[in-house]
Amino acid sequence: MAESAPRVGVIMGSRSDWETMRHADETLTALGIAHECRVVSAHRTPGRLFDYASTARGRGIQVIIAGAGGAAHLPGMAASMTPLPVLGVPVESHALKGMDSLLSIVQMPGGVPVGTLAIGKAGAINAALLAASILALADPALAERLDAWRARQTEGVPHDPA
Repeated sequence: MAESAPRVGVIMGSRSDWETMRHADETLTALGIAHECRVVSAHRTPGRLFDYASTARGRGIQVIIAGAGGAAHLPGMAASMTPLPVLGVPVESHALKGMDSLLSIVQMPGGVPVGTLAIGKAGAINAALLAASILALADPALAERLDAWRARQTEGVPHDPA
């Protein structure tokens, strides 16, 4: 059962990050969580980032998932502009395979938290699942959908390795 007004904002630093962040989009869609996806660069469109992060809560967004590669300032900058939970997804970079992104996101100063997930696809999927878990605390219907999703995951693991 899909929702209408976006509750999760999925933002990324560039269009090239979509290859990773589409997995968050797909997971949120599978769970029936209304969300929006935007390109919001901390470096190239700082005004757009400010507008997005500072108005997110007033527009009904409850969790932000921010994917970024390289210097990866987007999650931390977004977190500095909103009281909402921000989940950071390090996007794999060409130069350092995403380690630069991971370290940039995870090393936030005390007082500006960013929940940091794994590099790449797994991180994007887990960010969506963590956002769902946060929302499910106050949404019994979503909690049931999340429980069902997890049960399907468990059922999909074979007992026999052959």
